[in-house]
Amino acid sequence: MHIMNIVPEIKTNRIAIKLRPIAEKMVKRGHPWIFEDSIVKQNIEGNAGDLAIIYDHKKNNIMAIGLYDPQSPIRVKLIQFRKAVQINEDWFLNKVNEAYILRSPLLETDTNSYRLIFGENDHMPGFIADVYDTVLVIKLYSHIWFPYLNTIVRILQKQTACKTVVLRLSRSLQSSNDTYNLYDGQVLYGELESEVIVFREHGVLFSANVIKGHKTGYFLDHRHNRKQVGMLSKEKKVLDVFSYAGGFSVHALAGGAKEVVSLDISKHALEMAKDNARLNVPKGKHTVLVADAFEGMQQLIKEKKRFDIVVIDPPSFAKRESEIIRAKNSYARLAKLGAQLVASNGILVLASCSSRVIAEDFFEISEEHISITGRSFEIIEKTYHDIDHPINFPEGAYLKCGYYRLN
Repeated sequence: MHIMNIVPEIKTNRIAIKLRPIAEKMVKRGHPWIFEDSIVKQNIEGNAGDLAIIYDHKKNNIMAIGLYDPQSPIRVKLIQFRKAVQINEDWFLNKVNEAYILRSPLLETDTNSYRLIFGENDHMPGFIADVYDTVLVIKLYSHIWFPYLNTIVRILQKQTACKTVVLRLSRSLQSSNDTYNLYDGQVLYGELESEVIVFREHGVLFSANVIKGHKTGYFLDHRHNRKQVGMLSKEKKVLDVFSYAGGFSVHALAGGAKEVVSLDISKHALEMAKDNARLNVPKGKHTVLVADAFEGMQQLIKEKKRFDIVVIDPPSFAKRESEIIRAKNSYARLAKLGAQLVASNGILVLASCSSRVIAEDFFEISEEHISITGRSFEIIEKTYHDIDHPINFPEGAYLKCGYYRLN
């Protein structure tokens, strides 16, 4: 079965662009974003997906090539640095192939779910491609990709041998009226028998709703940490805070935990957590607690509950600059509450996915506020991104996780 053209052919232009000196420096360092106010010279108006050729001031040499985005303050998203090349089918083929090779060690484990394209970090800004068993889910965050979509979808399907391709669109694209009749949750290729796909992560079964689930259906980025928690959980009592669909809970149960409590504010998410746990026929007891994380933890402290492992993995607290201080205060509160719930010689796992709060600050806040509770601790380890979430520029780094043994 051949993939039909998903969008009509869209003609793209080439735009010559020159930048302010400071932006030029950033480009030379390989930073993928050019903001609107960094552009000092542009020969023609641009449309979404036009090729922006960046020339340096001194010698008029080509420094980089990007895709032009008139609807974003990040006006050019760079995809190619240093040498001038044709951005064509071969170029995309190489990029997808490089991304696939990078992830090959993960695919040698008992895992059939992974992120194949991670936006800027795989030279495709605003483009995500996740695989769940035989279903490929593509999520677009910008209009710049429509002119290239036919080519890329064909290449990705061939590389992954997926039987089905699903398209997800960001909120801003969903509310836009120029998406070429494409819509969120559309099946671009093959057939989707069920919205819910069961996949394996280091031998543990999970499900993802690829049509209605957050992002592309599941959060693949914490895979390594979930596996770690599973390995630490034998015969243990575990509390999973902000458990969402039970990623840490399910691995803990699969690892032989005798009791796991999943705490989340969403009743629907906890139903998914129960379903995911059942896929693996756990022996341990699994209970769910519908509560605001801060209030729920406070209540457990009041009830003098203690756990051998407490995992706290909140959603991003700082989506914008103005939220950083509040985010840091929230991390401080969570570390304090978590430390009071860990049994003697137990483990506290604290994670953050806010890219605006850098790892150094997050770990410092966590450690300071564990100490404030009077608990001494040793750092077991600190982890960052799994192999399918590479980092190629500072803002690309968001995930950090600290493991602390509390005395």
